[in-house]
Amino acid sequence: MRLGFIFFFNSILLGVGLAMDAFSVSLANGLNEPRMSRGKMSLIAGTFGFFQALMPMVGWICVHTVVRYFQVAEKFIPWVALVLLGYIGGKMLYDGIKGGEEDTHPGVGFGALLVQGVATSIDALSVGFTIADYDSLEAILASFIIAVVTFVVSMAGLVIGKKAGTKLSSAATILGGAILIFIGLEIFVTSWM
Repeated sequence: MRLGFIFFFNSILLGVGLAMDAFSVSLANGLNEPRMSRGKMSLIAGTFGFFQALMPMVGWICVHTVVRYFQVAEKFIPWVALVLLGYIGGKMLYDGIKGGEEDTHPGVGFGALLVQGVATSIDALSVGFTIADYDSLEAILASFIIAVVTFVVSMAGLVIGKKAGTKLSSAATILGGAILIFIGLEIFVTSWM
């Protein structure tokens, strides 16, 4: 395969498609923490970009090494995303309902951010199959493009969430939790279609 317009266009489209879950989770994080610093926003967007780049490479490596083992595990991917996002979203809902009068929101911690990064990118493992005919340089470049697109889209979600979170304040945690649960359900349901 040649590194031409079609390659870059397809990689950008893959990035946009994969980044939609990261956008929604970023939106929820912005809603939950309306006073989030630029540094933390960059950390969140960077984490999502990292995992969105890592997972297709893991999938690509699996295709080129242990494909038969990966195919067995592939059916569990939607379950993992559902459980992880359902847990985080449920906890946000619980915290939002329990402490509705508080004006300050605890924000996303590093552990929760890693779980979100894995949960939103786990379906990107399957992209390794779609780029299986790429050589290693093309696979790395495609993953890098996906990471950059995810970073930009996640930053947009954080900015929008922060602005809305400031206006919604008391309901922001509940809304953010509901969004995460919905994303987990969406990943699970669409995997069966």
